[in-house]
Amino acid sequence: MSLKIAYLGIDLLHSALRTVLQEDCRVLKLFTCATDNVTEFNTEVLETARAHRIPVSLKPVAAEDLAWLAEQGCELLLCGGYYHRLPITEAFPMVNIHPAPLPAFRGPWPMPVMLLRGQRRGGVAMHKMEATFDTGDLLLEETFPLSSTATLADYMAQVEALLPGMVRRLLREMPALLANARPQGEGTYWPCPTEKDWTITPEMPAAQADTILRAFYGYECIYRAGTRAYELIGGRVLREPGAGPSFPVDGGWVCAPRVRKLNCDE
Repeated sequence: MSLKIAYLGIDLLHSALRTVLQEDCRVLKLFTCATDNVTEFNTEVLETARAHRIPVSLKPVAAEDLAWLAEQGCELLLCGGYYHRLPITEAFPMVNIHPAPLPAFRGPWPMPVMLLRGQRRGGVAMHKMEATFDTGDLLLEETFPLSSTATLADYMAQVEALLPGMVRRLLREMPALLANARPQGEGTYWPCPTEKDWTITPEMPAAQADTILRAFYGYECIYRAGTRAYELIGGRVLREPGAGPSFPVDGGWVCAPRVRKLNCDE
């Protein structure tokens, strides 16, 4: 196939980059972001780039980068989890992988929003990139069921399972998919969750606390009791205190394998 491609992303959707390379495409450049490598990582995409001798940029993509890609004969820009807004070019197709159904769940971090709202179906969409976020014409979309106890990790595992097939189809059928792309129509944009959304307090019902922990599983949640606050990663609610640090809520105890006390003077 040997398409010339630019890839943008962190480790969140790394299987997309792996699939591009398995399809014998030439990646002209990897654009990734600096990450904390605690809850979000770029180590896998950087290692893949090193192994395949792909040039890497950690700077936000600029118009000059798109012009350079066009000069190199780029045939597709594929975005799989990228922090920065991009300029748009007509020189080659620009396609974004959005790990949620469109147009109902636009936004920078829709997966926790869906879990907080008790949605029972997740999804992956591939769409043309436009100046406004997540509004471009749809090329491909797949959905999957969500259980009532699904965590963010469970959600992303299903996304990762779908991605290789979707990326292969995009690469192999790109002219037809672009020609038949369908407008999204009206949709809903969900702002990025804030600290309030991932904060748990002692008087909170256990079920609500567990929903928050599931929605942000693998990321920091905060347990706040008066002037004391703790950062929790990987927490869940149990009926009884666990062997390690445990934090009471109404009807259970929050336990997490990773706990860090925060300075909290207010």
